[in-house]
Amino acid sequence: MADMLGLMKQAQAMQAKMQEMQAEMERIEVEGQAGGGMVRVTLTAKGQMKGLAIDDQLLKADEKVILEDLIVVAHEECAQKGRTPDGRKNEGPDCRLALPPA
Repeated sequence: MADMLGLMKQAQAMQAKMQEMQAEMERIEVEGQAGGGMVRVTLTAKGQMKGLAIDDQLLKADEKVILEDLIVVAHEECAQKGRTPDGRKNEGPDCRLALPPA
């Protein structure tokens, strides 16, 4: 019975550590760029798009903000659909683990 309690404590500690790591991944932001910096994208480490910047030379100035917002929304929609084969958003910390069937 002591072994089972020890395993439960280890599982709880691992779950807490996973939650901390997930929270940290939401705080970390990275930037990618293309076209010599003419297009810049900012994502969290979890892949959520936080920002997009397009150089004015690439488009009409009065459409710039609308286009940037549309690209952010399209990216998020795509990311949500890509989380599972049927397009549903996964729930829980183990949603991304590729586990074999039981």
